[in-house]
Amino acid sequence: MKILKSKGFFIKSFLFYILFALITAIISWTLFERYTYNFAMKHFTASIKSGSEDIVIIAIDDKSISYHRWPWPREYYGKIIDYLNTYSKTKGIAFDALIQSSDKDNPESDKKFLDAVNRTKNLVVGFQAITKPAFDNERNKNYNKKFYNKFHINTVSSTNFYDPVVYPSISEYPDEYFNAVKNNGSVNVIPNSNGYLTHMSQIVFVDGKQYPSLGLRLYMLINNIDTLYLNHNSITDNSKLYIPTIASTTGLITQIRYYDFIDGSEYTHKKYSASDIVRSYDNIKQGKKPIIDPKEFDGKVVFVGANAKAAALGLEDAMPTPIAGNQPGVDIQATNFDNIMNNDFIRNISFGQKFLILIALSVLTFIIIYRFSFTISLSLIILLYLTYFASAVICFRHNIAVDIITPLVIQAVTTIFGYSYRFILEGKNKEKIKQAMGKYLSQDIMKNVVQNIDDIKLGGKRATVTVLFADIRGFTSMSEKMTAEEVSNILNEYFTEIEPIITSYNGVINKFIGDAVMAIFGEPTQDINHPINAVKCAYAMLKKVDELRDKWLFEGKPKIEIGIGINTGEAFVGNIGSEKRLEYTVIGDTVNLASRIESYNKVYHTNFLISSSTYSYVSNIADVIKISDVTIRGKSRKMDIYEVLRINEL
Repeated sequence: MKILKSKGFFIKSFLFYILFALITAIISWTLFERYTYNFAMKHFTASIKSGSEDIVIIAIDDKSISYHRWPWPREYYGKIIDYLNTYSKTKGIAFDALIQSSDKDNPESDKKFLDAVNRTKNLVVGFQAITKPAFDNERNKNYNKKFYNKFHINTVSSTNFYDPVVYPSISEYPDEYFNAVKNNGSVNVIPNSNGYLTHMSQIVFVDGKQYPSLGLRLYMLINNIDTLYLNHNSITDNSKLYIPTIASTTGLITQIRYYDFIDGSEYTHKKYSASDIVRSYDNIKQGKKPIIDPKEFDGKVVFVGANAKAAALGLEDAMPTPIAGNQPGVDIQATNFDNIMNNDFIRNISFGQKFLILIALSVLTFIIIYRFSFTISLSLIILLYLTYFASAVICFRHNIAVDIITPLVIQAVTTIFGYSYRFILEGKNKEKIKQAMGKYLSQDIMKNVVQNIDDIKLGGKRATVTVLFADIRGFTSMSEKMTAEEVSNILNEYFTEIEPIITSYNGVINKFIGDAVMAIFGEPTQDINHPINAVKCAYAMLKKVDELRDKWLFEGKPKIEIGIGINTGEAFVGNIGSEKRLEYTVIGDTVNLASRIESYNKVYHTNFLISSSTYSYVSNIADVIKISDVTIRGKSRKMDIYEVLRINEL
């Protein structure tokens, strides 16, 4: 396949493709890619791995609400913390709850909880950065300073972060709780524009200060990390900790790598009911066997939080995630810690890499379309589709998030555009070939060849046709008196004038034989009236020659006369020759007889002779003179031929 010579067409087509592909990519990225990401996360990433067995959850669930109506006495939280701190050898405890006021109705219960918090060294509790200060600027400023002085961590930033202050303040702890807490971390989560939680804020920026997430702070506590090194794309401790991040106006965020649910539950980490832990604590205190053996938590990291679906209690702390319509918030926090502990993050490829993938797929698609036939190229393109999809699955299984739908959509656009461009080129090239070859072959034959380009072979069929031969009288002696250029000019003008006449009567010029022309009627152009049209055509040719003769005589050129012979009968029509060189023609006795009849114009000094078979079709429109008992060379019997004088109906 050759490229069009017109650079303008190529440039316009290419620019249109670029514009359309860009718009398509933007629409796909905006509307579809996020949902594709959710699908891939659920089926290709989360499904292959469960949450770490070293991380467990204690949830205030529906069973816990049945054990004691809400709100729970604060001492129950204290019992859970004491149970883990006193009777188990837990690595760390994360309390995914916000304590924003004292329990004034039950101060003794509140004190027991605060005492438990105060004596537990491996406990990290949650706080929340807020977008609007809850109090006046002076109080907010003082609290921010007080909070930072007690709970800040050491950070070293190698770059400047965003200036806008999205979080100017922190939700306040009650004074007693503030004094009891030793370590805390942010529980802020920010859904994407579709409402799904795909990222976690590992470092939140509050009033120009930097604070870790609940999971990151717990990890620092367990591993005795006192300083974090921050830049736009990572958080490290100059040791084994490495968290790939994305800088945003709210802080440094990571993509969450979710896990498969455990035994059909709504949790991706093993979950215990908080009521069972409280009862176990009470049983131990009473010398009874606990419901849950504290040893189950030895060496574990425990996340404590509420997620009860009891109506009107407001305890369902759950959010839509890529793997669930409502995933418990405490499980999401546990998942974040799991990611940090096992360096198990989703790493998103860069925009440049996404762009290169689109270019590579587009270029490969164009090359395939350009180099191979339609069937092979289409098969290869489908294989390329499947290969990219399989590669995307493999990437997600290895925690690398790539675009799935957008590259495939762009490849589809490229495929449509590529084939459209190819077919336009082939159509234009076919038209050029038809126009060029039509100067050597009949347009009808050329059309038949192009339409059956993949099915050209030797052979044909028998058909009833009318064959016309026309020859210039005395051409040999005339040409001896003229230059080759003069002869060529006369012949070219003559053939130029008669060709459209033959075509207008559904005839096909089979060949030019020197000064003679052979035309076929009835094949390949189907025409049931081919004998009549052939005779009418011959009569029109004679009239045209009369016009040309007057013109040529005026120009001082020799007098030109032609003789025409026509025969109708059965002949072989089709391709003859060899596998490498074919000719579409008509052969048989019908053709030979037409040629013989034309030669008898010289004998009888006529211009227009037809066979009896042709006459049988035109007897009602032609005035003729019968020439009887003519001996035709090659024929054993004599036959009648007819001189056509005029046509009564045109």
